[in-house]
Amino acid sequence: MANTDSRVTIHMAASLDGFIARKDGSVDWLETSDEFAGGATLEPGFVEEFLKTIDCYVMGSRTYETALSFEAKGFGWAYGDKPTFFLTSRELPRTRDTVELYAGDLAQLVKERLRLTFRSIWFVGGSVASAECLRLGLADEVRYSILPILIGDGIPFFENLDKDIALHLAEVKAYKSGMVELRYEVRR
Repeated sequence: MANTDSRVTIHMAASLDGFIARKDGSVDWLETSDEFAGGATLEPGFVEEFLKTIDCYVMGSRTYETALSFEAKGFGWAYGDKPTFFLTSRELPRTRDTVELYAGDLAQLVKERLRLTFRSIWFVGGSVASAECLRLGLADEVRYSILPILIGDGIPFFENLDKDIALHLAEVKAYKSGMVELRYEVRR
């Protein structure tokens, strides 16, 4: 039986033109130099407290590889000690005990395992994984952080989304960095 209190959130940062990475998977454009005087500041204490509310992360294999490359460059592991599930059928290194490879049915993973164990489940990357989560009706909300840059081409936020998904705008927040965060509830 699924935990009725659990929430599945899809979150990604993207360029204004809707790309989460360049075609080669690079995200060098994530650091922008814009400044919006009327925006909120992301205080480290707030970010730290917010991250404590997330119980587990789910991501596609390319997002996992990006996270590993950030760690190798000395930026650390962004997901702390939270359970992290990455969706792949490829052999990839498992660098910590909190990371688990998953190659099975996504609906079964979310409904029969994650929702039973965790309240706050975050899909944090992978256009294919995010689209599949929406297609299967697994997501409760979409959080879309739009960065103030156009990159022209790349990997779209949702790849091969083959049907309309109705959303309800629940929150909009602008930050001093020029980033805008949109939070949508998925309509059922």
